[in-house]
Amino acid sequence: MSFASVGDFIAMGHHGVYVWTSYGICLAVLVLNVALPILARRRYLQQEARRLRRENAK
Repeated sequence: MSFASVGDFIAMGHHGVYVWTSYGICLAVLVLNVALPILARRRYLQQEARRLRRENAK
């Protein structure tokens, strides 16, 4: 499929809203699949560090 201009490419034959929204949602899911485990690991390590400090303070 070829497009006459960049505007035609973005419009995708009047389906651009659906196409670009689906790409955006897919990108958001991929970013979350990377970010959430990293944040969970960081939170876990902070909790463990707090627990160890409490145990050593006794």
